[in-house]
Amino acid sequence: MAYVISDDCISCGSCAGECPVGAISEGDGKFEINADECLDCGSCAAACPTGAISQE
Repeated sequence: MAYVISDDCISCGSCAGECPVGAISEGDGKFEINADECLDCGSCAAACPTGAISQE
């Protein structure tokens, strides 16, 4: 089950730097996770200061 980023994202980029496979990129108004590349490791969720990342 891949992680997703909600609209609570403040586009700080903390999550992108923590992703070991580069599955996170800047989208329109918030960052987005490519579900096909996500390893479900949770590193991004732990790095998010607003708690905007969770599993689907």
